[in-house]
Amino acid sequence: MAHILVTGSTDGLGRASAESLLAQGHTVTLHARSRARAAAVSPLLERGAGLIVADLSNRNEVVEAVDQMNAGASLDAVIHNAGVISGAAVLPVNVVAPYLFTALLRTPTRHVYLSSSMHRGGRADLTGLDWTSGRATASYSDSKLLVTTLAAAIADRWAPNVVANSVDPGWVPTKMGGASAPDDFDLGHRTQDILATDAKSAISGGYWHHGRQERAAAAVTDPAFQAALLTALAITTNVELPHR
Repeated sequence: MAHILVTGSTDGLGRASAESLLAQGHTVTLHARSRARAAAVSPLLERGAGLIVADLSNRNEVVEAVDQMNAGASLDAVIHNAGVISGAAVLPVNVVAPYLFTALLRTPTRHVYLSSSMHRGGRADLTGLDWTSGRATASYSDSKLLVTTLAAAIADRWAPNVVANSVDPGWVPTKMGGASAPDDFDLGHRTQDILATDAKSAISGGYWHHGRQERAAAAVTDPAFQAALLTALAITTNVELPHR
C-alpha cells in the first residue's frame, strides 16, 4: 500500500481520487485551500485520511505544507490535481505549486500531474510571464502546456529513480468542467489513481488519457523548452530542482 498526497481534494476529481484510494486501502493525505474548505472532507478524515491546508497561490503556504509533509510519514506519490481555470492565480496554482511540491518533497518516487487536451492550444513562450499572483499573464491552456512540460522534464531528469507522468482527465462534469461536460467522471480520475499507486510500473514521461498514452504537444518534449521552464521556475521561486 502507498501513501499518496492528492492536492485539490475537497471536491471534483481530487476528492474522487482520494475516496477511491482510501477504499483500496492506501494512506491518503488530502489538501484543502482553507480550513473552511476542509470541512467538506470531514467524512474522509473520519476514515483516516490526513490533511494539509494551504492556499496554493501563496508560496509561503505551499512551503509550510511541504515542511509539514516532510516532517510526517514517508510519502510515496503525489497527484498534482489542484487547479484554477482563470485569473492571476493560474500560474501560481497550476504550475508553480506543483514545481515546489516536486522540488521540495523529499520522498515521493511517483508524480502525476493533471494536464488537459487544452494544453495543445498553449503558448510555448515564457516571455513576460508573472509567476506571482500579481496579474494574469497566462491562460489555462498556457498553464497546462507548462505543467505537462514540467512532468516530462521531471521524468527525464530524475530517471530511473522517479516516475513522472501527466494525465488529461477529459472534459468531465466537475465545478470547473460544468454539469453538461460529456466525458465519464469515473474515467476522469482512474488513470492518475493507477499511475500513483503502481509501484511496479516503470513507465515515465507519458501523457495519458483514459488509460492510454497519447502524443502531447511538440513543445512538451523539447529539451530546450524544458530547460528554459525549469530555469524560470528556479529563478522565480529561488528553489533549484535537486538531483534524485
